[in-house]
Amino acid sequence: MEKGAIDTPNSRFGVRWRGFDQGEVNSFIQQMTDEIRDLKIESSTLKRTLQEQEKELKEFKERENTIRNVLMNAHKSIEQMKANAEKEARLILSEAELKAEKTLQAAQQRLGQLHEDIAELKRHRILLETRLRSIILSYQQILDTDKERDKENNTEDKVQAPNGQ
Repeated sequence: MEKGAIDTPNSRFGVRWRGFDQGEVNSFIQQMTDEIRDLKIESSTLKRTLQEQEKELKEFKERENTIRNVLMNAHKSIEQMKANAEKEARLILSEAELKAEKTLQAAQQRLGQLHEDIAELKRHRILLETRLRSIILSYQQILDTDKERDKENNTEDKVQAPNGQ
C-alpha cells in the first residue's frame, strides 16, 4: 500500500447503541472510496502530465539554449565577416590608391620625357634649319660665284672676239 493510503473499503467500525446508521456509513464510505480512487487516478494522470510537461519544458529550454547559441555564433560570424570585409575593402582601396599613384607617377614621368623629347626635337629642327640655311647660303654663293664667272667669261669672250677677228 502507498504511503498515507487508507484502506477505506476494508475499514470497519464498531457498533454502539445509538450510533450511526450502518447503511449510511457504508454508503458514505463507498462514496469516499470512489472519490479517493478517482482522485488517485486524477493525481496519477496529473503527475504523468506534469512529468511530460516538465520533460517538454526541459527540451524547449535545451532548444532555446541551442537556438541562443546558434544566434550568438551567427552574430559573431556576421561580425567577423563584416570585419574581414572591411579589412579587405581597405586593402583593396590601399592597393588601388598605390596603383593609381604609380600610374600617375609613370604618366608624369612619361610627360616629362615627352617634354624633353619635344625640346630635343626643337633643338634638332633649329640645328637642321641652321645647317640647311648654311648649305643653301653656300650653294647660293656658289651659284652667285658661277654666275659672276659666267658673266666675266662672257664679257671676256665679247671683248676677245672683236679683237681676235
